[in-house]
Amino acid sequence: MLLAVVLSIALLFGCSHKRRGPATARSPRPRTAAPKAIPVGTVEEGIASWYGVPYHGRPAADGEIYDMEKLVAAHRTMPFNTWLKVTNLKNGLSVDVRVIDRGPFVANRIIDLSKAAARQIQMLGPGIARVRIEVVSAPIDLPGNDFYAVQVGAFANYANASRVRARYAARYGTAQIALKQGKVPLYRVLVGREPSPQAAQQLAAQLRTGREELFIVRLDSKTQAATPPPAGANVTSTASSYQRR
Repeated sequence: MLLAVVLSIALLFGCSHKRRGPATARSPRPRTAAPKAIPVGTVEEGIASWYGVPYHGRPAADGEIYDMEKLVAAHRTMPFNTWLKVTNLKNGLSVDVRVIDRGPFVANRIIDLSKAAARQIQMLGPGIARVRIEVVSAPIDLPGNDFYAVQVGAFANYANASRVRARYAARYGTAQIALKQGKVPLYRVLVGREPSPQAAQQLAAQLRTGREELFIVRLDSKTQAATPPPAGANVTSTASSYQRR
C-alpha cells in the first residue's frame, strides 16, 4: 500500500511538470496602407504663371487666406504643404514655395506662383516663364486614400455649372462643383473619383471631345463645395478659365 501511494504521488508530480509545447505564433495584424507621399526629388518642367489681386485676401484651396506677398503657390495635384524649388530656366534664379492652392487651370501651365515668388525669379513683367519644379519637402500627414478627378470646366455662373455637373453625373456617376474664390467666384465642375492620376487620365480620355480643356486635379478634403449664390447676386453667364493676374 505504501509503495502504491508513493508511485501515485510521483506520477502526479511528473504530470504537473510536463513541458508545454511551443506557443502557436500569432498572425501579424494587417497594417493600414501607408499614405502615398510625393517622393522628394520629383521633378517637373513646364510653364509657370503668377496670380495676385483678384485672389489676394481670399481663401485658398487649403482654407488659409492667400497672401500674394508670401512664398506660396498653386498646383493641380501636389499635396498641400509640399515645398517646391522653382527655377526659372531662362535666368537660373530659384525660389522655394509652399503649395496651398489649386491651379493653374490654363492649358500648358504647371504652377501658379504668388506675386512675391514671381518677383524673386524675375517673371513679373513677362507674366510667364519656363521653369523646373523640384519637390524639396513633402508632408508626412497625408490621408491614406488619395483621389483624383477631371475638371471639365470652370464657370462664373452657378446655373451653367450645375447643368454641366448634372449631365456628367448622369453619364459617369460622380460629379461635383467646387468653388474657387475670387473677385468673381468660379464654379469648377469635377468629374470622377479615381484612385490615381493615371486612372484620372484614362477618364479624361473618355471625356475629351477635342475642344475643351481638361485638367487632372487632386480631390482634397478641404475642397470648398459650391452652393448657389444668393438671389440677385451679380454674376455673368460666360465660362471662365481662371485667368492670371
